[in-house]
Amino acid sequence: MNPSSALNLNIALIHYPVTNKNGEVIASAVTNLDLHDMARSARTYGVKGFYVVTPLEDQQALAGKLVDHWVSGGGARYNPKRREAMQLVYIRDNLEQVVTEIGQAEGREPRTIVTCARPQKGSVTYGELRQALSDGAPALLLFGTAWGLAPDCLAAADIILDPVRGAGSYNHLSVRSATAIILDRLCGEFK
Repeated sequence: MNPSSALNLNIALIHYPVTNKNGEVIASAVTNLDLHDMARSARTYGVKGFYVVTPLEDQQALAGKLVDHWVSGGGARYNPKRREAMQLVYIRDNLEQVVTEIGQAEGREPRTIVTCARPQKGSVTYGELRQALSDGAPALLLFGTAWGLAPDCLAAADIILDPVRGAGSYNHLSVRSATAIILDRLCGEFK
């Protein structure tokens, strides 16, 4: 894990439980671009760890191959900057494993924060979340793949973050783009 930032923050990319466009709970596929771009954003903004959560063994193997290539294989020698970012990636079976692992490392379980492209009742602003996280307690920010985190995952979170909103009614960013925007709003330098 990299040196801690002002916030004691980890992120997780959830591939299960997420929903499809019909609202059904599914497990989604791991994508190469998400791993690379989210790891680079995590490193840029001082995130301690980037967890990729999938129960699917073939997807774990795929993610593991990608990470190994960039951390200890030919990619590590070819692009040391990419290696530095990919060292933050941990592949886990489920969210409970991630919460337990962070809790053991930190001495207490992290607060879980969820993101959603749709407005949610009781959500907090970015400023409110920055203030809440300024106490240095561990936090885990969850990002959903496919059409977003499953309703049970949203309901179980400690905090729901306001959605990223653009200029109009269209709101369907890639998870890697949303991650970069959200991390900048939470951890970026503002003058």
